[in-house]
Amino acid sequence: MNFGPLTSEADSFAIMDHALELGINFFDTANVYGWKRGEGITENIIGRWFAQGGGRREKTVIATKVYGDMGDWPNTARLSALHIRQACEESLRRMQTDHIDLYQFHHIDRNSPWEEIWQAMEVLVQQGKIIYAGSSNFAGWHIAKAQGAAKARNFMGLVSEQSLYNLNARMIELEVIPACKDYGLGLIPWSPLASGLLGGVLQKVAAGRRADERVQKAIEKHRPQLDAYEAFCAELGESPADVALAWMLKNPVVTSPIIGPRTMEQLDGSLRALEIDLDEAAMKKLDEIWPGPGGAAPEAYAW
Repeated sequence: MNFGPLTSEADSFAIMDHALELGINFFDTANVYGWKRGEGITENIIGRWFAQGGGRREKTVIATKVYGDMGDWPNTARLSALHIRQACEESLRRMQTDHIDLYQFHHIDRNSPWEEIWQAMEVLVQQGKIIYAGSSNFAGWHIAKAQGAAKARNFMGLVSEQSLYNLNARMIELEVIPACKDYGLGLIPWSPLASGLLGGVLQKVAAGRRADERVQKAIEKHRPQLDAYEAFCAELGESPADVALAWMLKNPVVTSPIIGPRTMEQLDGSLRALEIDLDEAAMKKLDEIWPGPGGAAPEAYAW
């Protein structure tokens, strides 16, 4: 998402090359990234990177998304069959590839019936243009409904869900994570550091770094928790960002958090999380600082 708006094309190329060197091969994007309607700026950067050859496309599992507004007409957004098929063709063209490994619904579309959505995806699978389908920002019951409709059509359905999930945003533990576990979906959390809140924000502010207004409000709201969290990370001898990612990786449903590096340093820095194995006491302490909803529904709120 940062490639284009915040990271130059040359730096984006270097980050992706280095990721492959490190064995990181799952790249997630969306047709709306770049934030200029209809242009697909980030997909175009990825396409030009693929076009350099050297096995870049063959080594990469590429995921993109459909739903966002890409034009002025009714069928240039959301999940009509027409938009799904047209958006796929446009993403393929921008990324200079003949197939998308994981094609994700960027959001639930309550106005498009699953019969129409799956019919469009079936065509794309049959044509070899996509391999798997995934969801993003779905509720647990959306996942269940999607899988039920897919099963009725003898179609595989969803293989993954991409959700907002981090120590400070644990609502999906109620129903989305249980749904993913039951249906065998991989969970791909976005914003694992809560827009930097869990990345040592108090340390950075103390060192003179300025936070934007939204982050400043979040700091005010969560100051006691952030004080306790950063102090606990210091006790562990680890950076807050690494602890936040390591906590997420302890969940067996999580495939991988989306780290979204803007710089090479951020990419390299995130690797430490792979080496941290939080013990039961550490996990309990993190639950005390950042309490979740109480587990899975309905036990979280009923007997």
